[in-house]
Amino acid sequence: MSTTHTLRVPGARLRYEVRGAGPLLLVFGAPMSAAAFAPLAEALAGDHTVVTHDPRGISGSVLDDPAQESTPDLRADDVAALLDHLGADTADLFGSSGGAVTGLAVAARHPGRVRTLVAHEPPLLELLPDAAERRAVVDDIVETFRRDGHGAAWMKFMTTSGFDLDGSAPPQGEFSEQDLADSARFFLHELRGTTRYVPDVAALKAGPGRVVVGIGAESRKLLTYPTSTALAELLGTPPVEFPGEHGGFVTHPEPFAEVLRKTLAG
Repeated sequence: MSTTHTLRVPGARLRYEVRGAGPLLLVFGAPMSAAAFAPLAEALAGDHTVVTHDPRGISGSVLDDPAQESTPDLRADDVAALLDHLGADTADLFGSSGGAVTGLAVAARHPGRVRTLVAHEPPLLELLPDAAERRAVVDDIVETFRRDGHGAAWMKFMTTSGFDLDGSAPPQGEFSEQDLADSARFFLHELRGTTRYVPDVAALKAGPGRVVVGIGAESRKLLTYPTSTALAELLGTPPVEFPGEHGGFVTHPEPFAEVLRKTLAG
């Protein structure tokens, strides 16, 4: 069971959900909405208070200015505002994909608020030796969205990220209006800012909280594998392997939750 709430933050209204009881754990993605994390949140709710939210501009979190850029720092401030609203000085954080980048920004900007951050497969393209080429690929994906639309852009995004596809984009009719709006938000206002974020490694290492990098057991072929291993090397800590690949929290929620529990326990 979950309860749904809203929180007013600068420039937006955040929609968030609360489940369970126990130590506070915030679980989030970007651009993934809270709904993507519901199976994992349910699996953790027996021993944690799990809070999920829609990132600003996605799904139920509505922006005052729809053209506002979504940056990791801005999303990090939203997480800090959620903690304030919940009356929590600190919490454990689990962020996946763009949410892992958000979590890294939280740990750098609000270091006293983080007990343990598990950053699962952050797409930190600036950490790769071919960062300039990767930047150009992202620009091409954005232009593909502008020119050819949702399906073509997702096809290019997925293939360049290393996912195996059958060679054809899914029909537009399979997506809701909200899916299409979230895709536009991602491609036009979020993708560049997330992938071009450079983590403040010195601040992450100096902060009072633990930062752990998570990598999917089946993710070796994905672009987020080298970005995650590069971050782990910079932090000087070994990555933790989680079940599945990039979306293992969806496909393997129970075993994923068990690894997360053990990781948070240290």
